[in-house]
Amino acid sequence: MNEKTDQTWREDIILLKDNNINGVLFLCRENAARSQLAEGIFRHMAPKGFPVFSAGSDPSYIDPLVEKVLSEVGIDSQGLKAKGIDSIDLKVGKVDAVVTLCAEEQCPMVAGDMLRVHWELPDPRRRDEYLERLKEFRLVRDELLKRLQEWFDKPCLH
Repeated sequence: MNEKTDQTWREDIILLKDNNINGVLFLCRENAARSQLAEGIFRHMAPKGFPVFSAGSDPSYIDPLVEKVLSEVGIDSQGLKAKGIDSIDLKVGKVDAVVTLCAEEQCPMVAGDMLRVHWELPDPRRRDEYLERLKEFRLVRDELLKRLQEWFDKPCLH
């Protein structure tokens, strides 16, 4: 990730903190990797019961590497499942912020009055060879860990 990208997401974190977000939706196209990683990490760090969701415009299945790379840093992936945007209650107060995570593909949009930020992260499923995919999943996980640890002012998990 380049310096400009670091600057942008750090500004997003300040914006999210300043707006007292009470619910967040992580959004990408298939809800199969990036948004699932973000939901799992966020749920692990957030206060118990904090509303956090992930969804996609074209949901498919959760890649098994999500569970693997989350477990490597002590995060439980139980309860994560691929879901569409229409399955999320987007009422104000339930979801105050939407974080889109798309890079190569067109990110979905949602209607509503909520804070929106975009964290462009590559789809870790784009590699064919298992070890390359695993490496990509770890890179995306680590980037999300870094960003969400800053949001919650928590030390590094690994």
